[in-house]
Parts: sequence; C-alpha cells; structure tokens
Amino acid sequence: MGEPNNTNRRIVVHQLLGSASVADVLLWKRWCASLVLLGTSTTLWLLFERGGYNLLSFVANVLLLLVVILFLWAKSATLLNRPLPPIPNLEISDSTVVKAADSVRVYVNYVLLIARDIAIGRNVKLFAQVAVGLWVASYIGSFFNFLTLVYIGVLISLSVPLVYDKYQDHINEKLCVTQRVLQTQYKKIDETILKKIPISMNKEKKFQ
Repeated sequence: MGEPNNTNRRIVVHQLLGSASVADVLLWKRWCASLVLLGTSTTLWLLFERGGYNLLSFVANVLLLLVVILFLWAKSATLLNRPLPPIPNLEISDSTVVKAADSVRVYVNYVLLIARDIAIGRNVKLFAQVAVGLWVASYIGSFFNFLTLVYIGVLISLSVPLVYDKYQDHINEKLCVTQRVLQTQYKKIDETILKKIPISMNKEKKFQ
C-alpha cells in the first residue's frame, strides 16, 4: 500500500514543476543535463566571483573570439572550396515574442494588483506581508551580490525538489508543525496589532 502513494507523490512533484524537460532536469531524471547546468553555473560563479572577471568584458571577449573564428572559417572555406560554417537562421519569431510578452504581462499585472490592493484597498495584512518579504529580501541581499544569489538559486533548484521528492513524508510532518507555530504567532500579532489598525478607517467612513 505504501509504494503507490510514494509513486503518486513523485508524479505530483513532477507535475508541479511543469512535467517537461525542466522538471526532468530539476529532479535529476536527465542527470547529464543536470550535471551540465550545475557545472556551468559553478564555473561561471568561480570565474566572476573568485577569479575577478568582469561580466561585460567576458561576454565581449567571447563574442569577439567567436566572430574571429567564424570570419576566418568563412574566408578559408571560400579559398579552399570548403563548406561554410553551419550557422542557423538567427531570428526570433513573432510567436516567441508574443508568448514572452504574455508571460511578462501576467506577472506585471499580478504585481500591479497587489499594489492596488495595498494603496486603494488598504489591505493591512497584505501590506504587512509585502513589507516583511521586501525586508527579508533586502536583508539577504546585503550579504550576497546578484550573481551569488542566482548561483544559490540554481543550487536550491537542483537540490530542494529532489530532496522533497524522496522524503516527502518527513518534510510534510515538519512543515505541518512549523505551520501551526506560525499560525499561532500570526494570530497573536493579528489580535494585538493588525485588528486595531482598521478602527481609524471605520471612523473615516463615519465622517464621510
């Protein structure tokens, strides 16, 4: 009876990650691609963070080297009657631009909806959640730069889904206990602080 439940949980985790090649990489089902992603991100982080390389100069030098190689290849191919470099047609289709714009639009509208709820709707709880989230992000960002945060994000993406997929039962138990503690603390804050704030708003409505 235990095996089917574990299998179902693994399928759910895979579905939550999109059930595509990205999910396979994050769950190490395509371990070659996962190793390439881990090795590439580690190499880039070591180059820029530990080696002291500048991102702009590195990209410019790589592109310069690529352009020189392609130019010499094309010239030598013309002189020696060899085939030209197999460069595909480099262009972005209209459908790709529309899909990217739609994805960005969804996130932008979500952020604007939150801002509207805080500014016009006077949602105190949402304001507190956003303020705490931004403070935590600012606090974490004071210890690491952007590149290090991206690298940490890659490491978390390649480890957390795999660990959760294997040890869901134990993790869910700990999360339930943590959720109960957080709910208890949130109720205390809500009763002592947040519920007292809308009193002024009710007074404003009476004056109106």
